[in-house]
Amino acid sequence: MGQDKYQIMGDGIYAQVGGPQNVAKLIHCMTRVRMTIKDNAKVNVAGLKKVPGVLGVVEEETLQVIVGPGTVNKVAQAMVAKVGVGLGDPFPDVAVAGNAHQDNKSAVEAKAAEVHAAHKASLKQTWWRTALKHISAIFIPLIPAFVGAGLISGIAGILANMLAAGDLPKDWTQFITVLKVINGGLFTFLNIYVGINAATEFRATPGLGGIIGGLIYLPGVVAPVTITNIFTHQPLLAGQGGIIGVIFAVWLLVLVENQLHKVIPDSVDIIFTPMLSLLSIGVLTIFFIMPLAGWVSNSLVGSINWILQVGGAFSGFVLGLAFLPMVMLGLHQILTPIHLEMIKNTGFTALLPILAMAGGGQVGAALALWIKCRKNKQLTRLIKGALPVGILGVGEPLIYGVSLPLGRPFITACVGGGIGGAVVGAFGHVGAITIGPSGAALIPLIANHQWMAYVFGLLASYAGGFLATYFFGVPKSAMVATAADGTVIDEGTSQEEVPSPTQPTADPGAETETVQTGAINFVAPATGQLKDLSEVADDVFSQKMVGDGFAVEPTSGTIVAPVDGTIVSVMPTKHAWTMTTTGLEILVHMGLDTVELNGVPFSIDVHDQDTVKAGQPIATMDLAAIKVAGKATTVMTIITNMDHVASLTAFTDQEVAAGDEVFTVTSK
Repeated sequence: MGQDKYQIMGDGIYAQVGGPQNVAKLIHCMTRVRMTIKDNAKVNVAGLKKVPGVLGVVEEETLQVIVGPGTVNKVAQAMVAKVGVGLGDPFPDVAVAGNAHQDNKSAVEAKAAEVHAAHKASLKQTWWRTALKHISAIFIPLIPAFVGAGLISGIAGILANMLAAGDLPKDWTQFITVLKVINGGLFTFLNIYVGINAATEFRATPGLGGIIGGLIYLPGVVAPVTITNIFTHQPLLAGQGGIIGVIFAVWLLVLVENQLHKVIPDSVDIIFTPMLSLLSIGVLTIFFIMPLAGWVSNSLVGSINWILQVGGAFSGFVLGLAFLPMVMLGLHQILTPIHLEMIKNTGFTALLPILAMAGGGQVGAALALWIKCRKNKQLTRLIKGALPVGILGVGEPLIYGVSLPLGRPFITACVGGGIGGAVVGAFGHVGAITIGPSGAALIPLIANHQWMAYVFGLLASYAGGFLATYFFGVPKSAMVATAADGTVIDEGTSQEEVPSPTQPTADPGAETETVQTGAINFVAPATGQLKDLSEVADDVFSQKMVGDGFAVEPTSGTIVAPVDGTIVSVMPTKHAWTMTTTGLEILVHMGLDTVELNGVPFSIDVHDQDTVKAGQPIATMDLAAIKVAGKATTVMTIITNMDHVASLTAFTDQEVAAGDEVFTVTSK
């Protein structure tokens, strides 16, 4: 029965991303199922977050669904097994029976999502983001191996120390040796695994990539035979250039192999293409790439160790402070090969324990929010669910569910990470023997009996994040009393800002002043500056891709219905709703990119199929909290089925009050 729940979770994820037929490839890391999506317009992010077991969603080059360690590999395996492919393999183009799920999003929302996704994708396709994406894909499949082999190495080290101290009998020697052999199965041949993964990622022959990775070890070169380093004229050392050299060499292998496939006749392609590819890239790797990559690798490792030794606490503070912003920009992926080179050269990576302090700052910030925002039942519920895994080093639920949407707590959590990093940096020589875990889960993997220094740093990051957030990082909007579903209990706003109470439901058969024969009067949904959609700082709205209408820059957080009509759909994130009136379909959207705030600064007092009157209070938005989160507060009212509009009256930019008539639309 255990596998059933993972299949159910996988099916739930498929249902919200447009089915397996909308997935090009699926892999997973330590906490996330990562999917390459074909059509982003078919992804229902809000619905995805509601799938039982899903802790959060991250939208980058790949769609990342956070389900937590231990669960992620089982869910990912269940998902690829359903389609009949392996992890990382291309998905078939045909639809899978029984999974043609169609959500109920309106056409306007689908179009907006499609354009937004295309716009964001165009901004992200830089050469360095592409490089980081490749590096991530090469090492993500190896993370479980790093964790497993690293823990075995840690156990072997503890037992070896006990044996040397006389606490264990000599009979344990062979068992300790076996543990070291198991650990060596990964790290001794790591270049080969990286070569295979790199070839797979770059679309070369995996076996050829493995050979390129293996020749870094100079197999067959036995003393006194040597190969001369053409730059230093000293013997070339086995392993020189390491992982950095392997990745670069395999990338060149792809170029050569693909070119040879084009020029060599099909009848002899299987013979000459692999031979010539290996010969050319092999010689280039041995005589040029190994020496140069070895110099780069040694320089990087030496520079980082020097910075940590000389800078001490200051270096630790800067690194701990900056790591979370690096994660947000995707820059942390470049650190993986550096960690591994440090482990190869020194036996441990001194970077990882310092960078792990960033997660400790998140934990401290969450504790402060829990105490100061205890009336906010929705927020405290999120914190209670995210804290245990945050302590164990899985920080995504706290980052994307708690601190980042609120803005200031993310900054103060970074400060806490810097304080923890300063403590670890002050101790010095605190390193991890492998990569993968962080938080409390990293304690068993700390090298050289320095685990107490790491624990002190972790506690300092908790305390730093707590104090910085408690005194400087709690936005007022987070302290508003809400129910568990986010409904505001005590908004803390002036009653003067609130229009008259909800008006009675209109009789569908009765005529009203706002709905005349073929004409519909629109009113301002908020008090503020009225302006044309073309002035909105978002291409989807300013270019009127989803329809025409108007915008208001609000000065008050009370939002009213723009017309008489029926509510069709309220977004789960509370930042938008759709409604209909006399043949027109209308979207009211509060703020730009505010879907990322997970509904925290919003409350909505209507439900699907409710009938409302123009000027009736519908929702509230915390303008200050939205601005603190770095989002625009513009409220857009858009007619999405313009083919049903015969004409609309012009309007001029001006100050308006909620409920003031803006323009009249004549429907066909």
